[in-house]
Amino acid sequence: MIKVITYGTFDLLHEGHINILKRAKALGDYLIVGVTTENFDITRGKINVRQSLMERMEAVRNTGIADEVIPEEYVGQKIDDIKRNNVSIFALGSDWEGKFDYLNEYCKVVYLPRTEGISSSQLRADKLVKVGIAGSDPTVLKLVKQAETVNGIEIEGIYCDETEVTLPSKNKYADFDKLAADCDAVYVAVRPELRYGYIKKALESGKHVISESPVAMSEKQARELYGLAAKKNLQLFDSVKTAYALPFLRLILLIKSGLIGEVKNIDATCTSLEVREWLKKTKYYTSFTGWGSIAVLPVFKILGTEYESVSFLTLNSEEMNDIYTKATFKYKNALATINVGVGVKSEGDLRISGTKGYIYVPAPWWKSGYFEVRFENASKNKPYYYENEGEGLRMELVQFVRSITTNESNFYFDSELSTAISKVMEEYEKSL
Repeated sequence: MIKVITYGTFDLLHEGHINILKRAKALGDYLIVGVTTENFDITRGKINVRQSLMERMEAVRNTGIADEVIPEEYVGQKIDDIKRNNVSIFALGSDWEGKFDYLNEYCKVVYLPRTEGISSSQLRADKLVKVGIAGSDPTVLKLVKQAETVNGIEIEGIYCDETEVTLPSKNKYADFDKLAADCDAVYVAVRPELRYGYIKKALESGKHVISESPVAMSEKQARELYGLAAKKNLQLFDSVKTAYALPFLRLILLIKSGLIGEVKNIDATCTSLEVREWLKKTKYYTSFTGWGSIAVLPVFKILGTEYESVSFLTLNSEEMNDIYTKATFKYKNALATINVGVGVKSEGDLRISGTKGYIYVPAPWWKSGYFEVRFENASKNKPYYYENEGEGLRMELVQFVRSITTNESNFYFDSELSTAISKVMEEYEKSL
């Protein structure tokens, strides 16, 4: 029996996919089709599939062409699959010609002609989401870069009244209303005290929104914004990028599984020596408004948002209202402390203490691709490594486009979590 194997994402299965599968099947007697998982696609720089892995695998099965359908999950799996299944021919579309010649050591490699004029990327592009940027936070540069890797999204232009800030070379708008009119969605990256106004204006104009966190400086304002988004059937994303990062998602799942027992304490630190000169005189530019949303993320994700009390200790300087803040949360059965600083440097690690063991994430924990589960018996310690391309921002953009096109909710970062962050900001301000 001649076994043939081929691989693909097979998102929005179309005529081109069918033709490739038929051509691959014609090369032998038995066809194995590997469908790439979304996480593996990230490492290949090809993301923003519209369908889940199960939907894509089922679509391939329903063609009746494949004899076996398997998931492709990791680098090097092709060699494992070829050897394990005694495959004779590896087949792939001609757009990959030459890139898999190294597999000739294990089987024959054949590049198949593709159907011209049709692709999943083109089908996704039919529903292209045009995003306008309002503001000049440094995250703007990261957004523009990561948007280039995500199918279905395009940066239309930028509106910014902070003329001293260097912005990427995109269409410049002198008027926010004109920017919003030309876009489907707006990325809000203005100063914290201005976000509520910009977000409300964008939502009232019928535009979806991603905003730097916090979306508002009070619980009442946050609830108003999310209520308005729901009323108009629009998406409002609170952009805490770590919440979308694969390493952080896996960390949360491990904790929820009970691996380290019941969590009793969380310590998270986020600091930076970088001080944005043009914001020093703004009362809302503080270590807590800058870092608080990120630092509190693991606390709220693990212990929940229903804390009994929170207290703050803040250090001021001549240049800024707050260069370092320590916030302590008291829960019914746990404690949490976050340390944030601007112009002050500390070890930016994360420690999660449980009744069976603890998890340590090295600095900078919010974008680390590594963490370690540790126990009293050190021989049981285990490290975990994950790809973290785009530091979560890439996957946030993927989810944003998906939520817009499918009208599904943002399960990574819901409105209650976002509102809880705004509530903490309000309590912090009252403590000053």
